[in-house]
Amino acid sequence: MRFAIEQINNCSSLLPGVWLGYELYDSCSEPLVALQPSLLFLARRGSSGIALLRDYSEYQPRVTAVIGPHSSSLCLLTAKLFSSFLIPQVSYGASSETLSNTELYPSFYRTVSSDKNLVEAVVLLLNQFGWNWIATVGSDDEYGRGAQALFLSMASTNNICIAFEGLIPEDLTEPNAKTQLENTIKIINSTKVNVIVLFAHTPAAQALLEHSIRMGLGKKVWIGTEAWMVSDIPTTTPNIQSVGTVLGFVTKTGTVPGFQEYVVELFRSVTQEEFCRSSWELSRSTDTEELDTPCQQCGNVTLEDIWPMLEVTTVQPVHMAVYSVAHALHRALGCTSKGCPKTPIRSWQLLHYMNTLPFEVNGQSFRFDQFHGTNTGYKLILWAWRDGTVTHLPVGDYDQSLYIRKSQIQFHTADKKEPTSECFKRCQPGQFRRIKGFNLCCYDCTDCSENTFWSSTDSTSCSPCPQHQWAPARSTRCHDRGERFLFWDEPLAVALLSLAALAAALSATAALLFLKHLQTPLVQLAGGARSLFALLWLLLQSLSCCLYVGRPGAALCSLQQLSYALCLNGCFSTLVPKALEIALLTEFPRRAPGLLRWVTQGRAWLLVAASMFTQALFCLCHLRLGPDYLVADYKSLPREVLLVCGTQSWAAFALLHSYNSCLAFSCFLCTFMVQTPAGRYNVARGITFATFIYFVVLIFFLVIFTTLRTVLRAVTQICTILATTLGILASFFIPKCYILVFRPDLNTGDYCQNPSEEQPEQDRQ
Repeated sequence: MRFAIEQINNCSSLLPGVWLGYELYDSCSEPLVALQPSLLFLARRGSSGIALLRDYSEYQPRVTAVIGPHSSSLCLLTAKLFSSFLIPQVSYGASSETLSNTELYPSFYRTVSSDKNLVEAVVLLLNQFGWNWIATVGSDDEYGRGAQALFLSMASTNNICIAFEGLIPEDLTEPNAKTQLENTIKIINSTKVNVIVLFAHTPAAQALLEHSIRMGLGKKVWIGTEAWMVSDIPTTTPNIQSVGTVLGFVTKTGTVPGFQEYVVELFRSVTQEEFCRSSWELSRSTDTEELDTPCQQCGNVTLEDIWPMLEVTTVQPVHMAVYSVAHALHRALGCTSKGCPKTPIRSWQLLHYMNTLPFEVNGQSFRFDQFHGTNTGYKLILWAWRDGTVTHLPVGDYDQSLYIRKSQIQFHTADKKEPTSECFKRCQPGQFRRIKGFNLCCYDCTDCSENTFWSSTDSTSCSPCPQHQWAPARSTRCHDRGERFLFWDEPLAVALLSLAALAAALSATAALLFLKHLQTPLVQLAGGARSLFALLWLLLQSLSCCLYVGRPGAALCSLQQLSYALCLNGCFSTLVPKALEIALLTEFPRRAPGLLRWVTQGRAWLLVAASMFTQALFCLCHLRLGPDYLVADYKSLPREVLLVCGTQSWAAFALLHSYNSCLAFSCFLCTFMVQTPAGRYNVARGITFATFIYFVVLIFFLVIFTTLRTVLRAVTQICTILATTLGILASFFIPKCYILVFRPDLNTGDYCQNPSEEQPEQDRQ
């Protein structure tokens, strides 16, 4: 500081005509010792007392500005005093984040970075090497506690787990200090960590390192800070190399030109005796009642004692601190190249210029940020051992981002590569953390299940995919679902459509045969034109299978059940007159002549029309009560959305199909007990088997259809249609087609006599 002041006093451009005076005091790192000169600085100029005033705007204290002290704990004490009087205080070493509060400490400044920047650099270092299982130890003072608290806060948000956090006693002479250090080493050893972050001043750091060596902690990676990294620990601690690899951050500073030469010349120009005598004379000139802290070891100071301190990183910050105040004075006084006005300046007037304007030191421009600090960045240094001596090898830089020259770092491991320090492995993409044990930082990596995906590296669970998407196991993203329905080109659909085409072809062929032999006894026995009508509906029913193939829609879903019910009704309605005719002749022979005219000839068509009209009314009711609708089922299939036609109202479904069931049941009751004379064609048997097959198919259909929620639902409906159609064809129409084609000799009036024509003969007998 003296060197900087003498430079400024000898400079003709910074403060020309203004001579800076100074008073130097040693705080001895003790709050009470630091408080004595601080109170003296606050005294009114020319006195030793602090005036009690209502307005201090014109108050002129003993000093205009204060440089120092170095430690955060002392600055927290003195900064409150100086901020009360708005006296600029510039520290060259206090890095506590608490001092960044400009509302509590409006006149406090510092020429070093805040601990917040240092902790950010440490966290980035840990992340770059993949170290996430860490022990952290701090000295039990303002610096250690503050830096450790910041580190713990940032570590929790950067996937770094703290296996142990502890403090080193501030007073190492206390009886329990040794026990506390030993317990700290034991716990660190039990956690199996390989990386230790140490926020401490030199005495506390040295005590911890000595205990780790003595207790055989083993080689670890120690991450330190400027507070102890550039100290004399390597030269004063036996077997220090056995601690492992030591990395740390120090403030990135430049050299102060001429300072080393100044110190050398100072020691050359005066002998130690003359130096001490001058110091004692200066001490006597000071009022001992105000302050009496003489240099007790002054007579033992040599150049060799001072020389190691000339290269440490605190030299430039001190130089910057003095120059920041000098530049503020330059602007406050309104100095020019010729001189400075002789106007009185109050301390609080300097704050505006220190807050807003930059200052220059040795050709470099600096300025205080919004938190009254300067951030020149950090160097990452490594304790590199060469021939038993340590050198501070720069291996990286930090200035908002961290750059590491990893090839220059030789770790203590056998392969010289960085060791691992993990309670867990980094989960791979598609895996999430499953916490194990009692430590929340320890977990296993578990694959994400189907239809879930991995969203971020710190996820403790997998995120479910949206309903319209899917994901395979261990997926990092979701995919859009495909649509699943009965496609036209899939083998099952081709097979069913082929079978439907066969049923349609059989229906058409039978219709043509019946049309060709319409007036023959066999066709007339089967119902004549009504049989053609039934075959037409069976043909349409076969073709309706196409409604169940392809992408379903709302219109198709509502048509499917209606088409089946109407087509089947068209067939059964033609069988009802014949079944009633047979029942009247066999069960009610005496009343038959008067009733037969309602179920034969032209009036039978009225019965068919009435039956179909009734079914049409049921279809309208079905549409009104709740037609089938399109259902997008996202749960049945893992990768596809299932498009099926769902039943909206089972009551409407039952109402729609119950009428056909009643018709079939009536036909079955009318025909299943009928006996035909030998040598006659049994037309009742065909109706019986046709309706019986219908009921068997219906039972299986209802059981399967009500439980299925897959694409097989459409397959079930197609199979039901085909089974019913082919069953009716096989039991009622194909036997007649066989006689028409292969046994035309049976197509005679005797063999195919209509039951209504037999009655007169039986009555005559």
